[in-house]
Order: sequence, then structure tokens, then C-alpha cells
Amino acid sequence: MEHFRIVIIGGGPIGIACGLEAKKRGLSYVILEKGPIVNSLFNYPINMQFFSSSEKLEIDGIPFISKEAKPKRNEALEYYRRIVTSNELHIRLFEKVVNVEKANDIFEITSSKQTYSADKVIVATGFYDLPNTIDVPGENLPKVSHYYKDPHFYANQKLAVIGASNSAIDAALECWRKGSDVSLIIRGPEVGQRVKYWVRPDIVNRIEEGSIIAFYNSEVREIKENEIIINTPEGDLAIENDFVLALTGYMPNFEFLQHLGIELSDDEKRLPNYNPETMETNIPGLYLAGVICGGMETHKWFIENSRVHAHMILDSITEKNTTTV
Repeated sequence: MEHFRIVIIGGGPIGIACGLEAKKRGLSYVILEKGPIVNSLFNYPINMQFFSSSEKLEIDGIPFISKEAKPKRNEALEYYRRIVTSNELHIRLFEKVVNVEKANDIFEITSSKQTYSADKVIVATGFYDLPNTIDVPGENLPKVSHYYKDPHFYANQKLAVIGASNSAIDAALECWRKGSDVSLIIRGPEVGQRVKYWVRPDIVNRIEEGSIIAFYNSEVREIKENEIIINTPEGDLAIENDFVLALTGYMPNFEFLQHLGIELSDDEKRLPNYNPETMETNIPGLYLAGVICGGMETHKWFIENSRVHAHMILDSITEKNTTTV
């Protein structure tokens, strides 16, 4: 069993930032990532453009140079990959953590490949793993996806997009421009106010001109092979349909957090218990970093405002015990 001072669960931007900080302080560490480097970003839509400008996505003061003020997915992948490789970070990919136990102040971390022990554990797993399901009949049909990748797949097809946030609006616009017949099902009375400010006028204009059909104050009641049933203010409506993109958001793996012993708030926010000054949870030696800290408030934390967690956590660890391993 390999022993490390710190095991970091999650190889996204904030997990990488934690690894950089641990390395600078001479602490032994390993980053365990269930997929490729920055797995969540890799699974973003191919043409996705960030809301943040490139300097706000930088970690450890390493410049992020992009063609436009707001970089795209492929530029972010290049940036974070180069940080990992050029700094020779100790990261193990395609290795999912399946269990964490603590005994006698030592953590035992079991992955899909082996078992480790550690003095401290940092959980930086994000929230992109589990989609918010709509829980209707037919949601498990092959035609339904909770993730969107490439608009080419939906060309010349009748596509229903469920949602009103950035991911849903981006997908609706991209697929329409590639020739999809797009219907947008929105639970509220309008397109979400958090939609990127340069995108929102585009979707509103496409709806107003009739290029994209929007059903406001509506919800999907059932998904069938060749149609979907929508509950609208005027009653139930059946529309022809080939594919459904249910882009209704994502959530952290709360079951995993609870298994670790992390307390969650009793309200719908399900906020994890941690010290906002050190990021240490109610389990001594177990820390949270990044967007996972927001529970169901997935709009609260981003790369730009959670990258400081790496310094906060490593300050806490080194202040408690200055001995390096």
C-alpha cells in the first residue's frame, strides 16, 4: 500500500491546483482521476465557450493565452494538460476512487486499481457526474441524453431540448444552425437570466422569429419512440420527436460525500459541512475544494472563485503539521 501525505480525488482544474500547491511545499501527493485529465471539461460540448475570461481560469499564476477573451473548450484542455505534463504532476488517470475509510487518523483510499493510505484527503470532484433527471416515463429510452457533445449528430432531426440554462440554450442554437428542427421546453416563463449575455439575445431572437419553437411554463410528461407529451398552460400536447436532450443541470455525488461522513444541510441546498477558512470538513483531515462545496447551488462556485481553495487547504495542512513526507 502506497502512502502519501495527501491524496487528491479529482483531476479537474482545482484538483490540479491542489497538486501544484502540494508539490511546491514538498508534500508527497497523488491525484486520482476517474477519466482523462480534466475529465469534466473533456465531456463538455465540443464548441463550448466559457463564461469566464482566460485570466480568470488561470491556476498558480500560469498565463492562459487564448485567441478570444473567453476561451473555448479545446483551449482549456490544452492549457490544463500542459500544466500537468510540464510540471510533471503525480496524477493517475482512469482510476476511480470507490471507497474512503478513516482509522487511527489515517485514511485508506481504495480505487478501481489499488489501495492507498494518506494523512489528508482533498475531494475536488465537481458536480458534472450526475444529471438532474426529469423522472418521466421514457427517460431511459436510447433517444434521450443528459449530455450534449456535437450538433452534427442531430442534423435533419426533430430535437427537443429541455432546459433554460447555458447548456440547453447553447445546444438549441448549435443544433438549429446545423439543420435540426428544435423545440425548447422551458419550465419557467422565460429563458434563464444566467444565460451568457452574448447568447441570450440570440436565442430570444430565434424564438421570436419562429426558427426555434419554445414552450414556456411547460414540462415533459412522457417520452415515446416517435413523440413526446408536453404539459403546457393550454393542456397536454404531443409533438413529433426523434431525439431528446434533457439538459436540466447536474449535481454532486451526495451519496459519496455522505459515505465519507461529511454532513449535509437538511434543506434542498444540501450544503456540505466545511470550515470556510480552511475548507476542512467535519471529518478532521478531509477537505473539499472547488465547485463541490456548493451542494445543489451549482451556480455558486466556479474555477475563477474556487482556485484559491488550493492555497487555503495547503496552508491549513502545513500549519497543523510542518513535517513533510
